Amino acid sequence: KLACLIRLKLYVMNNYFKKIKIALDLAWNSLRRNLLRTSLTILGVVIGVTSIVIVFSAGAGVRQLVLWEVESYGSDLIQTEVKVPSSDNVATEITTLKISDMEAVNRLSNIKRSYAASLGQQRVTYENQSRRVFIYGVGSDYQYVVRRATMEEGNFYTEGDDKTQAQVVVLGNKLKADLFGDQPALGKFVKIGTKKFKVVGVLTEQGSYGFMNFNDFIYMPVTTLIKKIQGIDYIMYFTSQLNDVSRADETAEEIRQVLRERHDISDPLQDDFRVSTMDEIIEIFNTVTNAITFLLFAIVLISLLVGGVGIMNIMYVTVTERTPEIGLRKALGATKIDITLQFLIESVMITFWGWILGVAFGLIGSYGLALAANHIGIHWRFFFPTQGVLVSLLFSVGCGLLFGLRPAKQAAKLDPITALRVEQ
Repeated sequence: KLACLIRLKLYVMNNYFKKIKIALDLAWNSLRRNLLRTSLTILGVVIGVTSIVIVFSAGAGVRQLVLWEVESYGSDLIQTEVKVPSSDNVATEITTLKISDMEAVNRLSNIKRSYAASLGQQRVTYENQSRRVFIYGVGSDYQYVVRRATMEEGNFYTEGDDKTQAQVVVLGNKLKADLFGDQPALGKFVKIGTKKFKVVGVLTEQGSYGFMNFNDFIYMPVTTLIKKIQGIDYIMYFTSQLNDVSRADETAEEIRQVLRERHDISDPLQDDFRVSTMDEIIEIFNTVTNAITFLLFAIVLISLLVGGVGIMNIMYVTVTERTPEIGLRKALGATKIDITLQFLIESVMITFWGWILGVAFGLIGSYGLALAANHIGIHWRFFFPTQGVLVSLLFSVGCGLLFGLRPAKQAAKLDPITALRVEQ
């Protein structure tokens, strides 16, 4: 009995596989006979899958770019920046964060050193060369806090320069090349606005952050920038270096308490500053990039759905065209399941080929995007989007099944006699 049961199961399985093979052969032949129509049908799927692959690859690239940038600054940092309080009728510009706040924070036991910073934009001129560039005002401790702030020529300005509002600058290496070419820049004077500044150093390549190229910046004492150029007495943020990274969260809370006391704030919702550890900054960026990735993914799915609707319409046309074939198969013993399987396989085959082409174009596009980013100075790494490839496969096959099921059922319901009369 057991042997008979095994033989029966093998027979059923063999018969099942034969039916699938027949359905595959019929679907392949049908698609090959109508190559132009098939190509146009899968176009929507190709566009959708290509977009999904690029979105996931670009999302991974952005996350890695942010991680690299944060790591280049160091993991032992805490940043304090201005923030609009969570209440109504407040000014959109906060002017209460000052260098004296940073000096008070520096007295905390776990703070090693800090630098204040502000950003402006001015026209810089040297002889017949003129450029409008970002002016990055930072304290002299910037060179010790930021790991990548190494000198190519000369020296960074000193604490004394910062306190006396000295008119000295350090150039990014690209800006130095644009203004001076192969000439030495040290000791020369550049004009910023109406004032002259002495070049005391040139930084090594700093890289880019988003669309901001730090190699194209001018660095000057923060007090010089805010007092002599901007005419203000407040800063945008300050960054503190920790003695003990394991106490980062505890120290961040201590900074909040110090600033609330100095700014006379009792309600945390009224904080006009934000204190963030490096881990919190990375988490925020990951949250933002993930949200953008999935938002774009949701938008891209629309093109897949549009492609699926196109597949359904074509399958209805195919069923109408092949009514005599359906009638002949049913007259020769094909069941409703056989006919349904035939047209479902044809629909899934269309989306599967669309998926293969979409993945290929998506990988090419993602790699090209990485090359283009690196060409303009953004250190963007190409990532193979495994998650995007698998997700796009799932949705492509799902579209084939979803939008091919109804036309397949319609084909299976055809009466063989009526179908054969159509042929006559």
